[in-house]
Amino acid sequence: MRTLLFLLASAIFNLSPQQPAGLDNEGFIRTWLVLAPIPIEGDSGMAEIDHEFIKGEGAVTPKPGEQVKVDLDMKTWTAHQAPDYFIDFLQAFGKSRGEYVAAYAVAYVIADADTPATLALSTNDQGKAWLNGKPVFKFSETRTLEKDTDKVDVTLNKGQNVLVLKVVNEVNNWQACARFLKNGAPLTGLKIQTAPQ
Repeated sequence: MRTLLFLLASAIFNLSPQQPAGLDNEGFIRTWLVLAPIPIEGDSGMAEIDHEFIKGEGAVTPKPGEQVKVDLDMKTWTAHQAPDYFIDFLQAFGKSRGEYVAAYAVAYVIADADTPATLALSTNDQGKAWLNGKPVFKFSETRTLEKDTDKVDVTLNKGQNVLVLKVVNEVNNWQACARFLKNGAPLTGLKIQTAPQ
């Protein structure tokens, strides 16, 4: 029975026996907390990528169901299981509005030890990323999503690490993906949680 349940879970989440839930077999983070959609002012994502829609955006530690005020609206952090290697914000969160919008996505990454790694990510369109409150990435143009478009050397701390992505969409697709690599290969042994420890 356990074997059957594991095979079923593996099929649903595209897991290998070595890869825990929250990551797929290429190491892409599939389990996120998402806050979206957030309307932007005007039609320029480049102008809005540095706009702080929520206070202390790079150091947030939300929980599923937690509400936060964005301008005059209340938004809710929602647990999201991406069906592919990327978050499709438009598909999952753009029902009410999918153009000229922003989103935040948070993953709690648990590491067994201090680990030098490469954060490989991509956004469609503009994007920023923070790791443990430190800004590590910014892209201000429009583009389509491709795996590992950007790579940043980082260090994962032993225990909980907080990865925060911010993605602004002008028109069309609204997506983001991220994974951690070591020597060009997916970093194994990580665990992903949707709530802080």
